[in-house]
Amino acid sequence: MKNSLSAGPGLRRKLVLTGAALLLAGCAGTGLLSPVTLLNGVAYGPFTLTRDIAYAPGPRGGLDVYAPRDARNAPVVVFYYGGSWQDGDKAMYRFVGAALAASGMVAIIPDYRLYPATRFPGFLEDCAAALAWARGHAAQFGGDAGRLCVMGHSAGAYNAAMLALDPQWLAPHGLSPARDIAGLVGLAGPYDFLPLTDPVLKTIFGPPGTLALTQPVNFVTPGAPPALLAAGTADTTVDPANSTRLARRLSAAGDPVELRLYPGLDHRKLIGAFSPLLHGLAPVLADCVGFITQLPG
Repeated sequence: MKNSLSAGPGLRRKLVLTGAALLLAGCAGTGLLSPVTLLNGVAYGPFTLTRDIAYAPGPRGGLDVYAPRDARNAPVVVFYYGGSWQDGDKAMYRFVGAALAASGMVAIIPDYRLYPATRFPGFLEDCAAALAWARGHAAQFGGDAGRLCVMGHSAGAYNAAMLALDPQWLAPHGLSPARDIAGLVGLAGPYDFLPLTDPVLKTIFGPPGTLALTQPVNFVTPGAPPALLAAGTADTTVDPANSTRLARRLSAAGDPVELRLYPGLDHRKLIGAFSPLLHGLAPVLADCVGFITQLPG
């Protein structure tokens, strides 16, 4: 199903001003109007949205594609959302897909299996399958598969980093990170988060003896795709030091990496800044777009 989302300039300005006031005042959490509803309510732009394309069997095996109108050889971004590997839905991130498409990129947002339906590495297997689908079908939407970037927020940034750093997940699809991923964008990702203290995460990631194999920081080698790692300094959900440590490890291996730490931003506002409602908080979207567009194909 295809939709074109647009709004007149007067309505757009009213939505932006009203929504920003509500969000920044903390009034959007009252139950009357959720923050995501506000962000998605102004997800307008000259793009085409194709929903619920199957990349794998099952209810969590679908994805949405946001394509700029008349796109030709556009960069491709596969975005993985977060939710502690337990929550999330692709429809919640329409504001991310819209922002990327409005910036000239083909954005692909897949669902993937979550706990308790799966545990590590089931969600990585799904994310790899979605990436393989993107490689094979990007051209149908005006995208250049040779300029494919993986991006994620929170747990989704973990998923993206694992695909970019550990070749075993793409290998079953005949792909490799060094050849088939042009770049990695990690937003507030957990990349080096041992020891585990949360009982559910202990169940998701398995026995203590194998936990080192679940950490992206342990798979850094020379030749990894260029990376942009971003975090907010006020993030109390995922320690920003995760991004700092991974950036340091990548740099030591000779891999291109950029680190962005945004003063005062917390976990949700980092990704919320993709929306025009919250652009003024920090140039997160502009930094991501700038990084992706300069990546070699």
